[in-house]
Order: sequence, then C-alpha cells, then structure tokens
Amino acid sequence: MSKLTTTFLVFIAFTFTSLAQEEKLDLDMVSKIRKEGLENSKVMDIAFRLTDVSGPRLTNSPGFARAAMWAENEMKSWGISNTNLEPWGEFGKGWELQKNYIAMTEPYYRPLIGFPKTWTKGTNGLKNVELLLIEATDSASLATYSGKLKGKMILLYRTDTLKPTFVADARRFSDEELEKMAGTAPQQTDTAQQRRARQQFQRGQPPVQFMNRVKDIANREGAIAVLSMSARGHDGTLFVAGGGAYTKDAPENFLDIMVAIEDYMSLCRLAKAGIPVKLEVEVKSAFSNKDTKGYNVIGEIKGTDPKLKDELVMLGGHLDSWQGATGATDNAAGCAVMMEAVRILKTLGVKPRRTIRIALWSGEEQGLHGSRNYVKNHFADPADMKLKPDHDKVSAYFNLDNGTGKVRGVYLQGNDKVRPIFAKWLEPFQDLGAKTLTISNTGGTDHLAFDAIGLPGFQFIQDPIEYNTRTHHTNMDSYDHLIADDLKQAATIVASFAYHAAMRDGKLPRKELPAARPPAPRGF
Repeated sequence: MSKLTTTFLVFIAFTFTSLAQEEKLDLDMVSKIRKEGLENSKVMDIAFRLTDVSGPRLTNSPGFARAAMWAENEMKSWGISNTNLEPWGEFGKGWELQKNYIAMTEPYYRPLIGFPKTWTKGTNGLKNVELLLIEATDSASLATYSGKLKGKMILLYRTDTLKPTFVADARRFSDEELEKMAGTAPQQTDTAQQRRARQQFQRGQPPVQFMNRVKDIANREGAIAVLSMSARGHDGTLFVAGGGAYTKDAPENFLDIMVAIEDYMSLCRLAKAGIPVKLEVEVKSAFSNKDTKGYNVIGEIKGTDPKLKDELVMLGGHLDSWQGATGATDNAAGCAVMMEAVRILKTLGVKPRRTIRIALWSGEEQGLHGSRNYVKNHFADPADMKLKPDHDKVSAYFNLDNGTGKVRGVYLQGNDKVRPIFAKWLEPFQDLGAKTLTISNTGGTDHLAFDAIGLPGFQFIQDPIEYNTRTHHTNMDSYDHLIADDLKQAATIVASFAYHAAMRDGKLPRKELPAARPPAPRGF
C-alpha cells in the first residue's frame, strides 16, 4: 500500500469518526426505549393477532382484511394518528382456500402433504381419480398423451433424488461473517426473482413454459389437477406460492397442487413401475371481485417542531403473506416489530420533531405493489422521476422483512454518507449484537421502492435463523417459528432509529437521484 493511499484511508477514517462523534445520541431516551422494549414488550401479542387469529394473509383475501383492520384499530387504541386503510390502486381478485384434502387410496391409503397454489380453482366436490404419469419434455412428446387426460390427476415424471442436509436449518451470523460483510465492496442486489430462478435450475424444475403447456392441455381435456413438487423443500416442507394470474378479468387458473417431495417421488416410482395409483382429492377455493383495490395500513405519530413537523421518518414491513401457513416470519414478524416500535414511542410519550409514519404494505409478494404504488402516489414515479412536493420531506424509510432473526446492523444500500450516523445510533445496542454496517444492497423487500426514486431506504441485517431453509413461503411459516427475544431486540432498535431520525436537525443524506426507468412487469 502506498503512503498516499494510507494517508487517504486515515483521513477517511478520521472524518467518519468525527462525524459519528458529532451525531447527537439521546442516551436517556435510549435507556427508556430499551426498558419498554425489552421488559414490557407486546411484540408477541401483536404477532399472535396477525398470525393465529388472522390466518393466511394473501393480498385481498379475508385473512388480510382481518389482519389489516385489527392493526388499524389496535394502533388507534394506542393513540396513533391518521390510522387508516389507504387504497393504492388496482390489485386484482381475492382468493381464499376453504377446503383442502388429498390422499392416495390405491395401492393403499396414505394421506399426502399438499397445498393448492393461489388463485387456482377447486375440484367441485370430492373426486376419486386415477394418476396419469406423463413422461414428456417437449410439445411433441406431450402430444402423445392427447385424449388421455380427462378426469385424471396429472403427474410429470421426475428423477430427482432427495439429498439429505448435514447442516442445521437454523443459524446466526458469526462474527467472521459480519466482519466480512462490513468489509465488502458494494454487491449487486439479489432479487427474489433471481433466487427463484436459481432454485428452479438447481432442482431441475420443469421449465415454466412447458408446465403451462401441460396445464393448458389438462384444462382443455377435463383433467382434475396437476401435481407439482416443491422446488427446494424436504421433510414435509412445501415452498408453495402463486398459481397464475390474479387480475380482475383473468380466468380461474387450473388447479395446481404442490405436494411434498417425499410424496411426489413415491407416486412417481409407483406409476413408473406400472402399479395403478388412485387418489382422493377435494379442494374448495373462493374468488372475489367485490373490491379489487389494494390497501396499505398507515398510521402516524405527528411531528411537533414548527419547521420540521411535515417531514417524514417512515418505517414498515409487508402485511401480506402466502397461503401455506400464517406468514409468521414472512412477514408478520416485520409488521409486529414495526407496530411495537411505534407503540414503544407512543407509550413513552415521545414528541418527535418530524412525523413518524408506519406503513404495513400489501401486494409485496406479487412484486412490491403496495410500497411501489404508495411511493408513486406520494413521492415520484420511477418511470419519469417527476418529483412530487412530498419527495423532499422524507428523511428515511426503515424496513424489516428477513424473518425472525435479531437485528445485527444495517444494509446501507450504497449510501455511505449515512455510515457515521448509523454507527453512532448502533453504539447503545452493541451488547445486543447489533453493530454491523455494510455498503452492500439487499433485494426483494419494500425499501427498494424508496431507493428507486432516490429516497433513503434501508433494510436491517438480520440473523437468517431458518428463513431460507424452512419458513420462507412454506407451510411451516407459523407463530411457533418466531423467536420472542429477537423480535423484542429488533423493535427496540427500530424504535431508537426512528426516534433519532425524527429528532436530528437535518434529514438523512441522500444518494444522487436515479435516472427514470420503465416500470417492472407485474409478476404472479
């Protein structure tokens, strides 16, 4: 390393240290926040209401409505101002799973682990069906099955072998991992779509286009349903999500039932050996076009400073989930933490200089629709980057959406200007394991809607626990997979971050405004 480089690095380190020392830290308030958040927490009560009581929270479903209305009324009872269900635009039809049963009846009886994909139609009563194994990989070979699909349950032949894992499902970041994370150069965002593509490739999942072709033919010929295999599940865990289009005028999608890999491969082997297989299946689903709008839950602790009260510090997470369980780690955990954070501040009688606004988003699982449309409605459309007056009022948006794990720090999202500020804010929580700042980005969460229009949007670093191995988008994502102490820690840190962002003299520094870009396509 050259002498000039060394001098430059010393200068940068000195600058960051000086800025961190200048950043004000209200240790008396931090102490109060810690006491309320760690000793008098309501975070698990909130999580219980959002999960066990409300049920699965697919956007525009009865479960989502139950959770959203409860959250709205609960925050009103705390004295949170301007609490409401705010429409953000057109989403699509509602869907609810009302009954689900699948079992093998021949060559012997065995219940199967399976869940229908969302926005798929039902069976119109209990059906006793024969299993039809399709050994085709293209349209030409698929055509040989023409005329044979009526009344059948369709199964595509697979040769996968279940590979046992030799590492724990749940884990925490090690000190070495966090140190490496803090020292890395900016990394490219890893989106949810990219992760799904990798998982499909790694498991050898049939191409989407071919699977859609199978469904089209099966639907046209009067088949009952098609069975799918969870792309990365094992031990009875199903990674089950969307089954097709959900727009208002879209037809009901053909029934696609995701079954556990252990059940799927057993059916494959039996059918391949020429042993007749019969199944009982009954699926009842309900669609609704009564109200096709999407809604976010919004609430505020109003600012009190005459000059700063109209400026905003925002925090949030997505309230919607998939249908396989009650969406505890994805993302009732984040919503419960954010609600608890504002409860802590309200309980302590905080009078913030800026307004602190909480948002519980819908439509996140289908493409961040709730947050993206909220940003478009209030601040700017990334397609043209014509800034609205409120764009200048936002200081920061803080997001939580990576499971139940405790907060270990913050992804800076490429905004190194906030590093010394956040470093100071994390100082009182290093004993709770939160001290890491990484310049890297993280993808797939609602903070990206804010970052896309040049507003400071941040996701907290969280211990992965068993998020990607067991709970994310699965039938295992239930209340019992939440860790109470982790959520208490997270809510305490979020409350402190929101407080200090609302009280500091200036807004948080921003990156340069991005260029206008075309809107992302709507996903299923």
